[in-house]
Amino acid sequence: MAPVRPPHRRRTRRALSAVALLAVAAGVVTACGEEKTGSPKAAASTGASTSAPASAGPADASTLHMIDSAGHRVAFHVTTGHGPTIVLDAGGGEDSSYWKELVPELRADTGATVITYDRAGLGRSEAVPGPWDAEAAAADLKKGLTDLGVTQDVLLVSHSQAGEVATYFAKENPKLVSGAVLVDANLPPFFTDQEIARLSAANQPQVDAAKKDPTTPENRQLLSTAENFTPAHRAFHEASWPTAVPARVIVSEKTPFDGSPEDARRWHEAAATFAQQAPNRTLVTAEGSSHDVPKDRPELVLAEIGKMAAVRG
Repeated sequence: MAPVRPPHRRRTRRALSAVALLAVAAGVVTACGEEKTGSPKAAASTGASTSAPASAGPADASTLHMIDSAGHRVAFHVTTGHGPTIVLDAGGGEDSSYWKELVPELRADTGATVITYDRAGLGRSEAVPGPWDAEAAAADLKKGLTDLGVTQDVLLVSHSQAGEVATYFAKENPKLVSGAVLVDANLPPFFTDQEIARLSAANQPQVDAAKKDPTTPENRQLLSTAENFTPAHRAFHEASWPTAVPARVIVSEKTPFDGSPEDARRWHEAAATFAQQAPNRTLVTAEGSSHDVPKDRPELVLAEIGKMAAVRG
């Protein structure tokens, strides 16, 4: 939960930054193309539906797979390649479209299979009642990858709130994850009791405003995260990243807390602490960037993914 970011930070969406709680963005994904049944393993084994996008070049053609997970359907978008599987996971309130400009470049640069997906309640994925649960989100990701036939060499690229999903996913599946690029991500060292209290107090006005219109997707996500924010993040503070899984840790220069020097200092210190906890972690500062590193410094994100892909395992 961070101070509100000014609207000009986004070119196509108004943003309400509450990064530790949510980075809520207005608008939802619209379907590209026409759905059809059949096709790859996911459709055959789970009853998933697939669709081709309206634009389909060799580096940006993706296929939609609707995966059944614990009673709800989760949308996975797959751009097929070879070698590792790179999974891009957006921050709170964002869906897979957040990565639309990066996917074709990443596919062209690496030749890898690139997967983006919509967490529950976002994009084309079905909503799940109740509070935000990073462990459940990690289970959705595992189910999707399993049904898609991805059983090894996964490189996670996780922005903001997705750092929580990545932590639980890597913790439960250390042999599946060959590396990670954590992009200004929520990391366990940041969430001390003192910081949790600061974030909750700072974002209470946003939560109160969301309660007046709880039906919009962005407000629904904000409220679900706020519902159990304190216990969930106390637990996350105790979570450990597996030492066998290497990570490149990108931290923004401006942080999500531009205008709050104390919180910005703690954000930077948490990233440094996390990076120092194992010799296979590297800290990289995105100079000049806001929290929106994939938009402000896409070339840096691509470079760090390339480095991780080269050294994984």
